Amino acid sequence: MKGEFEMKMMGELIIFLRLQIMQLDHGTFIHQEKYTKNILKKFKMNEAKVMSTPMHPSNVISSNSEGKSVNEKEYRDMIGSLLYFISSRPNIVFFCKIVC
Repeated sequence: MKGEFEMKMMGELIIFLRLQIMQLDHGTFIHQEKYTKNILKKFKMNEAKVMSTPMHPSNVISSNSEGKSVNEKEYRDMIGSLLYFISSRPNIVFFCKIVC
């Protein structure tokens, strides 16, 4: 690539496209801890109950059968945030489908 483009080292890569990069002796790891905390804070879910994935089959996620009204714009924002998040976390796609 150096033959085609001008390149220079600008230091260790820490964040790229909202993905945090950790370069350790035994490998390079990508995570979204900061993004996750920011969206939880944005939607006031800092204290939400944590569920491990994959979930045990006995856990049940129910739909909003009462038809309670929600803020449509906020709901769309939440879905958009989840869609971006699952692009790097295919293990939670199924659960996002259920809650969306």
